[in-house]
Amino acid sequence: MPQPRIPIFDLDGTLLDTDAALVAPFVALGVAPDEITFGHVLADECTRLGISVDAYLDHYDTDLAQPFPGVVELLAACPRYAVCSNKTARFASAELARLGWTPEVALFADAFAGPKRLGPVLERLELTGVDIVFVGDTAHDRDCAAAVGAPFALAGWNPRAVGEPGDIVLGAPQDLLALL
Repeated sequence: MPQPRIPIFDLDGTLLDTDAALVAPFVALGVAPDEITFGHVLADECTRLGISVDAYLDHYDTDLAQPFPGVVELLAACPRYAVCSNKTARFASAELARLGWTPEVALFADAFAGPKRLGPVLERLELTGVDIVFVGDTAHDRDCAAAVGAPFALAGWNPRAVGEPGDIVLGAPQDLLALL
């Protein structure tokens, strides 16, 4: 009997509805809400908007990020899971701690030379791409999964997530359980 797949999750836009938390610092720094886009490495978006990362982080409130409906129950049903995110470790760790979430491995922007990659997470888990399913909400997440030969599941519960041909589109967090 094959071993169950281990889910690895993106954080913002996948497990957490962080739109309000991500937008608030930019607005506080004078950026119009319609100028803000999602799914980027923070440093890239800050550069594009002419804001320093430090100024942005000074205004970030980890309490604004809330789990999408059904995510708490999904994580409770997963005996093993990991997180791989472009979010800064200081804030991502605070959010995980606040929610009482304890992934087996959690790597954030600070752990990568550039944007997130699944390779370091797989190394720590002692797994390969065929052993996991990566759940995310962006094209970058899709590319991360493809780079390690892992199936990609789109967090379709996020209304901003856009599917592509070949994606496994999950309508609700619990839909993931059938893939594991």
